[in-house]
Amino acid sequence: MPVYNGEKYLSETIDSILNQTFTDFELLILNDNSTDGTQAIIESYQQKDSRIKVIVKEANVGPANLRNEGFSLSKGEYVALMDADDIALPSRFEKQVQVLNTKPEVGVCGTWFTFFGGKKDKTVRQPENHAKIKVSFLSSCSIGNPTVMVRKSALGAYRFENQYVPVEDYDLWSRMITATDFYIVQESLLQYRQHDSNISKTKIDNVNRSVRAVKINMLKQFGIDSSDANIDAYLNALTLKRKLTPEEIKQTIKAAKFLISQNEKLGNFDAKLLKKQIDSVLLRTVRNAKKYDMSFFNYLKKEENDLFRRIGFLDKTLLFFKCVTG
Repeated sequence: MPVYNGEKYLSETIDSILNQTFTDFELLILNDNSTDGTQAIIESYQQKDSRIKVIVKEANVGPANLRNEGFSLSKGEYVALMDADDIALPSRFEKQVQVLNTKPEVGVCGTWFTFFGGKKDKTVRQPENHAKIKVSFLSSCSIGNPTVMVRKSALGAYRFENQYVPVEDYDLWSRMITATDFYIVQESLLQYRQHDSNISKTKIDNVNRSVRAVKINMLKQFGIDSSDANIDAYLNALTLKRKLTPEEIKQTIKAAKFLISQNEKLGNFDAKLLKKQIDSVLLRTVRNAKKYDMSFFNYLKKEENDLFRRIGFLDKTLLFFKCVTG
């Protein structure tokens, strides 16, 4: 658990770990040169519980580096991640250890989690089995980082990469998912704290840049190089991009067909699940087009009949009227 100036919520977080029903663990807390009362809080807990080990940094190195250091210093067969402001439910470790003990093929185990602290609590539910998780990763990071418990032998030399901050978790798990099975416990076992703070445009830009880089890396599983001229069309086939022009949508549909055909050759993803996800993206892309005309409607009806048949009656009627009115 990395922490930097976390005095506000740290006690609540530490309590949630120390009160786990599974008790055979060490809690490695890495203090990233905090300047508030963080260290005093840690020391007060350390005096009461010998399971707590502390690393204090003399300079701020960031959470990605701290987690990597934690990976190297951890002694257990399994390593659980935790953020210093979240709350783990009491049975989290017990249920994840049970998964890893009984499913030797699983190297990374997550859980559902619930956002709290905002206007309304919201539970994020993610798929259970590896094949579904792997396909879903093509669109977004389908595992909550502070819910992860990883098998040390599966982790090996994999580490967080600073070049992908602030989505270094998406990068790491997207690489590991090609080497080991993932599993997500179908129960919310972590409360993920929301903060009332504005996200700067710079941070949003950094997130978008890094997410794009991670997704481009994943296209290698289709035999697609990052220098491919159609890279945007491939990305748009896997993740909804609103306000595409009819011509851009045509390129996206063509790219989608190529991805499906490449996967038939390479077999890196479950074919039915991949097609289902791509079809869902394409239908939403058509629904959110930038503009409509009858030539676009006729193209879909005549040239992309398979996709056209999948459009629901009401959506098809609405599409027709949008195309008629321009």
